[in-house]
Formats: sequence, structure tokens, C-alpha cells
Amino acid sequence: MARRKAEPPPLEPGIQPWLLAAALITAAPHAGHLPVWISALAGLLLLWRAWLWHGQLALPSRPLRFLLVAGGVGGIALEFGTLFGRDAGVALLALFMAMKPMEARNRRDALVIVMLGYFLLLTHYFHSESIATGLWLLAAATFLTATLIRLHGGARPPREIVREAALIVLQALPVMLILFLLFPRVAGPLWGLPQDAHAGRTGLSDNMAPGSLSELIQSGSIAFRVQFSGTIPPMAERYWRGPVLTDYDGRTWRTGSSAVPADSAPRIVAEGRHVDYVSTLEGHNQHWLLALDLPLALPPDSALSPRLETLAREPVRKRGRYAFTSSTTFRANLEESPALLAEALRLPPALNPRTRALAEGWRDLPPERIAKSALAHFRSEPFYYTLRPPLLGQHAMDEFLFRTRRGFCEHYASAFVFLMRAAGVPARVVAGYQGGELNPVDGFLIVRQSDAHAWAEIWLDGRGWVRVDPTAAVAPSRIEEGIAAALPEGEPLPIFARIDAGWLLQMRHRWEAVNNAWNQWVLGYNPQRQQEFLSRLGLHDADWRSMTVALTLLCAAVMLLLTGWVLYRRPRVDPVQRAWLRLCRRLAGQGVARHPWEGPADLAARVARESPEWGALAAEAARCYTALRYGHLEEAARTEQLRRLQTLARRLPIRWRMP
Repeated sequence: MARRKAEPPPLEPGIQPWLLAAALITAAPHAGHLPVWISALAGLLLLWRAWLWHGQLALPSRPLRFLLVAGGVGGIALEFGTLFGRDAGVALLALFMAMKPMEARNRRDALVIVMLGYFLLLTHYFHSESIATGLWLLAAATFLTATLIRLHGGARPPREIVREAALIVLQALPVMLILFLLFPRVAGPLWGLPQDAHAGRTGLSDNMAPGSLSELIQSGSIAFRVQFSGTIPPMAERYWRGPVLTDYDGRTWRTGSSAVPADSAPRIVAEGRHVDYVSTLEGHNQHWLLALDLPLALPPDSALSPRLETLAREPVRKRGRYAFTSSTTFRANLEESPALLAEALRLPPALNPRTRALAEGWRDLPPERIAKSALAHFRSEPFYYTLRPPLLGQHAMDEFLFRTRRGFCEHYASAFVFLMRAAGVPARVVAGYQGGELNPVDGFLIVRQSDAHAWAEIWLDGRGWVRVDPTAAVAPSRIEEGIAAALPEGEPLPIFARIDAGWLLQMRHRWEAVNNAWNQWVLGYNPQRQQEFLSRLGLHDADWRSMTVALTLLCAAVMLLLTGWVLYRRPRVDPVQRAWLRLCRRLAGQGVARHPWEGPADLAARVARESPEWGALAAEAARCYTALRYGHLEEAARTEQLRRLQTLARRLPIRWRMP
């Protein structure tokens, strides 16, 4: 008859709160990314399990648990249309983490919960790589380690358990740092998944309709940071060029769709000083890089398009560093392709008759005079700069120029380009950013989404493409001081844009400098940064072999140091006890092992019965040990008795008995 496998012992009730807390702290941060019903279901399951534990009630039956799992999995499949991918996978993990305590009956089930918690922690980096996320995950990993200690070590004060877990995590930090610095870096994002690479990001788009930039400008998120090698250009020269918009359908401007001739390569003549800088650009899932108008030297795997856009070979899906050289004074494409000039003159027919009539009156003027006339119109009429312009109808330019006269940079750039084209001057809209704020703590220039801007370019014979910013004619403070100085009180702006208290501004600068350091040296520690670091250590041509050797040696050194520290901190055994334990070990080798409850005299008596040849020695050793441990001896007598006990222990031969 087959022997029935013994059931593992049940979990003690005191471990359940630790497991529930572990499930909560590892899954709770995902509540902001998961559908509401999944977060609510996970929370209800954990509350239900806590109620069962508190009332010492029975766990749900297996059929009920099966229905819960099937319903949850089915709901996730309907929600995401799949059970694979980042979002569906994270939802499944979070739901399983909440369901697993419902069947936790023994130590193996508890171990599954803790291991699932460690794995679930990694998924938080899919959504956020901030310092706050890193600190939360470090605290959560410490608590999971404390749960393991409580599971295997029994009941102790929680503070003592958490302190021991924190000490274990601290001991692992040196090895973690070595692995982070020396382990070969991958070229792609460490925490990204390919199928989620095209998730939406805030930033400029390849089209511009009324209101698109005014919505973007209300975001305080950072678009990119810039570190200059020399003098920073003044505010009025900081135009960061993005997409060039040439096609207009009467409402929306879009990037050029017409084919560009092969011989229309950009030709730039720099007339001012060269500006060297490195831009740390946030991922925006578009091809363009934001370069100071106009770039002369580009980063690898990028090129300047015929429309003077800086385009990367692949969409910018993650934060990256890009080195540029630009000149703020230049001449671009003195000889332009006829196809591009024709593209810059196209207008939709039968729209905006009043605007066309105004521009028609300027046709006999030189192009420079036409541009000045349009700017003079903006200055002389009561135009207002606002993020809350009225809605425009079919003839948007007519309504804006002659009725509402209220708009944002996109309105002024659009109207100016329409006037230029109607007057026969090639023109186009350029979207990008203007300005930026210098952080005095780390010296980086910060350009935010609220610095989004649109301006115009016109092509002049003998001068090429010339930048014209009609917004400067209406609100010059926008160009010289920033968006906050140009808008009236009450306009919707991020709170930070109106901070004028010195101490709050200083705190913001310090926090953003810390975040920048985290981005540059932790999240931005790519293969190039790693090679720079290794070069400073003298490893100029480091390959995987040399890095493996360095990893092995440094990790071994850390382990030796930790081992030495542990040995140094271990409890000290006094010489009397050490000598007695040595004698007991050697007696065990002779076949007489001391029982835990057995005293010296009882042990000596049993040795005399079971191994008579060592009976006299054991009796004398027992007398010495008793005198040393319980007697009142002078120092000289104590030393003599200890020496005698050590000699007796050495007289016993070493013999290891097989179990």
C-alpha cells in the first residue's frame, strides 16, 4: 500500500498580516495605471482576506476561487483585447497577487506570494522611472525581505525583523552598485517592451490646429534639458526648431506631404559664433530632434531634411542625449528647390477673402516690405495675446484678423504665413519651443512643454529662409521674458510658471537638479556613458571579457569584506567554553555525543560506560570544567585549570563519524 504524503504544516496566523501587507505595497502603485474595476476588485479581495483572517473564518472553496480567477482573466482579456503585452500582463500579475492570499495555507503558498511580490516590483518601472518610484521599490523590497525573515524565523518584534531586513539590503547595495556600473549595458530601454514603445507621449505633433499649442503650453512637464559648452545664447535667440508645417487645408497645418527632389539638400552658411551643446530629449515618439535654430553639426543617426528639420533615423521613444553645434545667425538655402517654393505658396481656394484682399494690396512691394507691412498690421490693430481665444469658423483668418483679434502664437504664425502666401511670398510655419529657464544649481537649461511656440519663415532672394516671429509684434515679452510675462493674470498656466517666491523657486531648482542627475547618471547610463566611466578607470578598450574579470574580482572583494565584518561581529565564546566544546566534539567522534540536556558529570559517567578507555580523561575534564565554570579560583589556579582542560581536549584524537 502506497504511503500517503504528509500534509505540510499550516501557516501560523501571525504571518497572514505580513503577506497581506506585502501584496498591498507591491500592487497598490499600479492602481493609477490599471482600469478602475481591476484596482477595485484587487482591493476588495485583499479586504475580504483580511476579514477572514480577523474572524478566523474558513477560506473560500476551490470552485469559488476558480470562478474568481476565470472572471478576472476574462475581464482583462475583454478590457485589453489580449492577455499579452505590458498592460494586460501587469493587470494579470496585480490580480493574481490579490487572489493568491485566498489559498495561502502553508509555507510554500507564502513563498509564492513573496516571490510574486519581488517580480511585481520590476513592473513598476514600465510606467515610471522617477526617484520616488525607486525609493518606494527599495522600501517594498525591504519589506518583502522582512516577510521572508518572519516566515522562516518565527515571531519576533516587527521592528527587529525590519531592521534585520534593512541590514541585508544594505549589504547587497555594494554588489548592486558594481553590477550597475560594470555589467554590459544594452542599447535599448531596460524597462521597456517593444509592443508598448509607441504609447502616447506629450509633445509637439506633426499638425497644428487652433488650440493645439495652447493646450500643450498648459503642461509643466519638461520637454528637454540643454547643457551648453560655452556662453548660453540670450533668450531672444533660443528658438528650438521642430517640425516644419507647410500644408494648410483651411484649418490645420501639417508637415509637408509633397515629394522633395533629390538635389534639394540643405545648404547652410553660418554667420555668427558656433554654439556647442548637448540636449537631453524626452521621448516623444516622433522623428524630429529639437535643435537650436539652426544646427550645423548633428548627432549620429540623424540628418537635416530639405525643410531644415533635424530628423532621427528612428522615432525618439526614450530619453536620449544628443550633441549639436548650431549658429543662431545664418543663411539657409539661398538657392531653393522650385518644388519647395511652390509648396510654400499653396493656399486652399475660396477661403478668407478679406485676408486675400489685404495681401493683394501688398503684391507690388518687395518681399521684405510685405513682411514689414504684415507685422505693422499686427502692431497697429488691437490684437491680444491669450490662451483663451474665441472659436473660429470657416474663414478662420478673416475672423481672426478683422473680428476677434485674440489668439496665441499659432494664430499669429498661421495668419502671417497665410498673408505672405497670398501676397506671393513663400512662407511656412515652424513649430518648436522658444526660451527656456536656466537652473542655477546644475547649470542646465530647462525647456518645458509650456515653452512650446510657433513662428514663421519666409524665403527671400539672396537671403534664403528668414525667421519671422509675428508673436513678437504683439507680445514682445513672450520672446524676451517667457510665457508667464506675456499672459494676463488668470490665464491657465502651470502653477510653477507663476512662482515668484525665492525660496519656492530655489526648492524647485534643487529638486529638478536632483532629478536631472538621476536621469543623466542612472536612467541615462547607456553604453556610451559606461564607456566614458570605464575610460576614467583606465579601461579604455574594455570588452565583455575584461568587464567580467573586473566584475568577478570586485564582487569577490565585497563578499570577503562582508564575511570579515560578519566574523568580526559574531558573538565571542570564552576560552573555557571553547575548550569544553572542542572536547565534546572529539568525544562525539569517538561515538559518545553529548545530549543537549546532559551536564559534565553525567557525560563523564556515560563515557566511562560506553568508552572505558576515555573514562578517566572525561572525568578529569569534567572536574576542570566544573571548577572553572562554578568554582572560585585565584587567577593563577584558573589559568592552570584552563590549560589542563585544553590539553585534555587535544589528547582526544580527531575522528569524523559518518552519519
